[in-house]
Amino acid sequence: MKDKLSKFISLIKKYGLITTIKKVIGYILSGFISFLDSINVLQNKKISEQLDDIINKSEYERIIIWRSTFGWNVPLFQRPQHISLNLSRQKCLVFYEVTHFTDKVKNIKKQDKNLILINFENKMAKKILFSKLKHISKPKYIQIYSTDWNMKLEELKNYIANGYKIIYEYIDEINPILTGTKEVPINIQEKYKYMLEDKKNVFVVVTADKLKEDIEAKRGTENLVFACNGVDYEHYQNIYANFKFDTEFQEILAEKKPIIGYYGAFASWFDYEMIRKLATDRPQYNIVLIGTKYDDTLEKSGIEQLSNVHFLGTKSYNVLKNYANKFNVCTVPFIINDITKATSPLKIFEYMALGKPIVTTAMDECIKYKSIFIANNKEEFVKLIDMALKLDKTKNEQYYNTLRKEALENTWQHKTEEILQLLKNDEIKNKE
Repeated sequence: MKDKLSKFISLIKKYGLITTIKKVIGYILSGFISFLDSINVLQNKKISEQLDDIINKSEYERIIIWRSTFGWNVPLFQRPQHISLNLSRQKCLVFYEVTHFTDKVKNIKKQDKNLILINFENKMAKKILFSKLKHISKPKYIQIYSTDWNMKLEELKNYIANGYKIIYEYIDEINPILTGTKEVPINIQEKYKYMLEDKKNVFVVVTADKLKEDIEAKRGTENLVFACNGVDYEHYQNIYANFKFDTEFQEILAEKKPIIGYYGAFASWFDYEMIRKLATDRPQYNIVLIGTKYDDTLEKSGIEQLSNVHFLGTKSYNVLKNYANKFNVCTVPFIINDITKATSPLKIFEYMALGKPIVTTAMDECIKYKSIFIANNKEEFVKLIDMALKLDKTKNEQYYNTLRKEALENTWQHKTEEILQLLKNDEIKNKE
């Protein structure tokens, strides 16, 4: 209860009281609608028949169930969707948990050939699924995020007792700032501790070197794989030629100033003072910020009041690439702390795929790439932006080739293959 209250207060800071109340009511209504769907006898019979058809007629080597209420059709199309989609295309039958609130999926929906969206708020749909999977002898896995605070350890252990193994994606520092609570929620703490103990049934996927070092020091290297974030390279090659931008961005383009861009989260780890320095020292540049307010730090920073700083809000995954394609230089101006040292910024690989010069601060997961220019302070940040703007594609062909090379080395397909190899090694060992 304490965790939920802390989260509620955090949401108020992020969205305001009225919007937060609307969201809470929406979630409650979503659960109620799912409950009504779950007692529909005719519908349950249809679900059973659909699942029989999927499970018995699909070609796959293993079953993976993604447990989280992250959603599928949400503006932030990120790691969960990309990994699940690529798993489904590599001989895995994937059931991806959504809610009626995020995706309007009453029970189940076939999203791709081997990718099924399923609403676990519909208790009967969940029950029918697991009753049918009980008789499947192929390897079965539950995939979760380290930041998931909904699933209790008891439920996780119950899955293991019923023949499932766990794919634990350790994606961020275990930190209350990221969960939006005063303390790390107990469900997150307990699953993390259990993961360290159960090397046989829990496979750990780490996304940053710092997280890898943490696991190796406490648990060792058994059933561990490094698979940082990646990119759908082809998605960023398909830019809409006649895309119509919103009025504010059209006005920015009309000014014909160099555009320095960032998209992602706005939170306490974003270096607003670095952006202020750039904006005031280089009034001849426009700075475009796109993304989600994780907390109230953007408003408190006051940088939106600067005439050449433009916050455009959130853009959906399918259109975001068109905005970013107009950036002359892409940035990730994060403060260096425990959170950002353990962060694999997904956006750097998308910037690479777009073929845009990149300037970031000295995050561990950025300094390893040759195509990224690293700023150690505000003054250096401004100078590197100036330098990056001068990188002509014809005169600096080697740099742009490096961008493309590093993007192609970090596709979601490659990341998924790394995870799958870990599972396959264990499956082969168990057959011997």
